[in-house]
This record gives sequence, structure tokens and C-alpha cells, in this order.
Amino acid sequence: MRLAMTTIQRLALAALLACMAVGASAATLGDINGDSTVNVTDVTALINKILGSASYDDTVCDVNHDGAINVTDATSTINIILGTYEDPAEVKLVGGDISMLPRHEAAGAQYYGTAGQVTDMIAYYKSVGWNAMRVRLFVDPSKAPTSQQREGVVQDLAYVKALGRRIKQAGLKLVIDFHYSDTWADPSAQTMPSRWSSLTDPSQIADSVEAYTRQSLQALVAAGATPDYVQVGNEVTYGMLWPTGHCWPGGGNPDGGSWNNFARYLNAGSKAVRQVCPQAKVIVHVDLGSMSNATDFYATAKAHNVDYDIIGLSYYPAYHGTIPTLSAELSRLEHDYAEKPIMLMELGYSYAWAMGGTKYNLTNTYPYTEAGQASLVDDLVTNLTTQHAGVKGVFWWWPEHNEYGNSGTQVTTSWWNASLVDSRTGHIEQATYELSKFAQ
Repeated sequence: MRLAMTTIQRLALAALLACMAVGASAATLGDINGDSTVNVTDVTALINKILGSASYDDTVCDVNHDGAINVTDATSTINIILGTYEDPAEVKLVGGDISMLPRHEAAGAQYYGTAGQVTDMIAYYKSVGWNAMRVRLFVDPSKAPTSQQREGVVQDLAYVKALGRRIKQAGLKLVIDFHYSDTWADPSAQTMPSRWSSLTDPSQIADSVEAYTRQSLQALVAAGATPDYVQVGNEVTYGMLWPTGHCWPGGGNPDGGSWNNFARYLNAGSKAVRQVCPQAKVIVHVDLGSMSNATDFYATAKAHNVDYDIIGLSYYPAYHGTIPTLSAELSRLEHDYAEKPIMLMELGYSYAWAMGGTKYNLTNTYPYTEAGQASLVDDLVTNLTTQHAGVKGVFWWWPEHNEYGNSGTQVTTSWWNASLVDSRTGHIEQATYELSKFAQ
């Protein structure tokens, strides 16, 4: 403790000298003693809090929002004084769901960036400005139908621990996407995992969700894959863990499900996150199959006291419509939930061929070419950065899909037309670099 105290004192002295030279501006963040300014007295107050010789509000003292109060908060306070602090709550995230990267790597996929072949895609994404990655987690994907395993349902806990550790070691933020199913969980299906298939009592199901989430997070933390963000469910527009958790976005109880049950399941997952990873932010994620889905969903979630931090959305222009349509819905959400950051947790647009089930043909503006895909991303990033301060994250879905260079069988039976890699050449598409501009 004596050595730690010396370090803090030296930092405080450096801050004091800097303040004498340039002064300190008023701010809320870092104002530990509540005197409406941030200066060396706040560093001293924080030191006393750390040493246990003073009592200040824990929320105020956790300057860097990491769930702990220690010397890093003193450093953050000094950086606020010096004008060099970047509040994690204000940092914009840009990245992708790279859940299939290990499979593509194992198959021998070859990637080519602006300077030739890329041997480490995670490092490459970081080098071009991406700062976060999402990874999905199934309860027991070995129980999924073989056809769905062949399309990417392979991420069990061991798989996610290994990939998550790589992401964290690379210095990127990690988002864990709990599916609470053995297979795809989305608006069309939220199938109860096989291990809980005999459960019908919502209380027992909620207990199982909490225990499973807690144990999974504990394993991730122990593996060096501590998540920074956690999705409790994937595209839960119509609830999850059907039938008891099946419900309409604006209320209503199909198939005997209810919002009361659904909210209980969401809160069970959130409770486990708060216990194991208190620094992590909880995301509740829906799709935009109908723009009113999001408006209705989050209003109903609020009425049921769902515990979450971030509004998560899926936006695929071919399925959900134009950028102005999205922009109007974002404005509604920003108005109604000003305290909730918004993130686009899934995004995708084709680089060569139409996506299956396309509803909106936007090719007059954004043709299915590398340039057309990049143009859409450029327009989207411009819209988000100029009109929607509440949007704090954008994630491309399956950007790493690439069948070029495989040593044998394709990784999946079908190509993902909205990849950011051309499966014919291994060329990393221009939209990859356009997307990074969101965080700059």
C-alpha cells in the first residue's frame, strides 16, 4: 500500500503542476468532492477513498466505469484534468460478429488486404480501426440439427472461450451474444435448449437462465475472455425460450407465453451479468422486421421493468428498408429513451448477389458490387455520425465469411452474400474501411 500511495502522489503532483499551467474546467465526471470543479483536490479525495479514510459515493468514484475503485480511477481523474481522458461511456464501437473466424481459418481461407495477404484477421481489423467484436454462444450446439450445424451453429463454451481470449488479448472489446438455445435464436424461432426441455415452470426456467449465464460468464472470466458487453438473448423481438416466453413486441401472449415470463428471463440473465461482470453493459437486442417493433418492444420492456443498459438493433437494408427509414426509427428511440445508448448489433449488405428473401431492392442506389456496398456503408455512417449522437456502436454480421483458399469442403453450404470478403478472391472489401470511420 505504501508503494501504491507513492505512485498516486506522484500522479497527483503532475496533475497539480499541469493545472497551475493550464487550469481545469468544470465537469461532472471526476468531481469526487462535489465542488463543481475537477482538480487536484478530487485526486486527493479519491486517494482517501481508496485508502478507506474518506467516504464518497461509489458511483462518482468509479470514474472509468469498470466496476471497481482503484488507482486507475485516480489516473482517469488526472487525465480529465489534463484534458486527455476518453470516457468509456462515450467511446463509439465498430466491429463485427466474427463467430465463424476459427472455422474459416481452419479450412485454410486466404484473406487479402491493402498490402497483400493477411495472416491474422483480428489484428488486421484492429489495424484499420475496428475496436470491438461480437461472438455468439449456444447452450449445446451439438444437439442442433446437422443442417444448422453446417450453417454455423458450432459455438459452444469451449469455442467461445478460445475466440474470446484472442479478441481480448488483441486489445479489443468483447461482446458475448447469449442465444439461450441449442440453435439459431431469432424472430422466427426461440427454441428451448434440450437441457431445459422438460421445464415448464417459469420460475425454474428463470433460475436455469441465471445459473447458466453466471456459470458461462465465470468460465469466460477464468479463461481471460471477460466480456465488456453481454447480450441477454438474440433478436428477442418476440420473446425467447418459447413457448412460455413467447410474446408480441407491444404485449399479447401467443401460445400461452407472456411478457411477465419473458421479462423474468431477461432479468435473470441481467442479474448474472451484474454479479459476475459488473463492469459489463447489458444489451437487449431486437430486429427491425417492422420498424414499429422496436418502438413497441422497448415501451413494453420499460413497463415490465426489464434491466438493461443498451438498445440493440439488427438492420439489414434488404430486409428492413432504407437508411432514412432507419433514421426515423432511431430518432424515435433516442427521444423516448435518451438515457439508453443504441447499437446496431447486426448489419449487412450484399457485395455481389442478392440476399435470400430480399424485400427491399435498393440496387438503383446501392448496386450489388464492392463499390455499392461501400457506398451504403458510407451513407449509413454519415447519417449516424451527423444525426444520431445516441448511436454508440455498429457491428457487421459475419464480415469474415470467405470460402477462397479452402483446402476442401466449404465451411458452410451457402455463401453469405453480405460478407466483407469476396469469396471468389479473398479480397477484403472497401466497406470494411468505410465502417471504421464510425469510430473515428
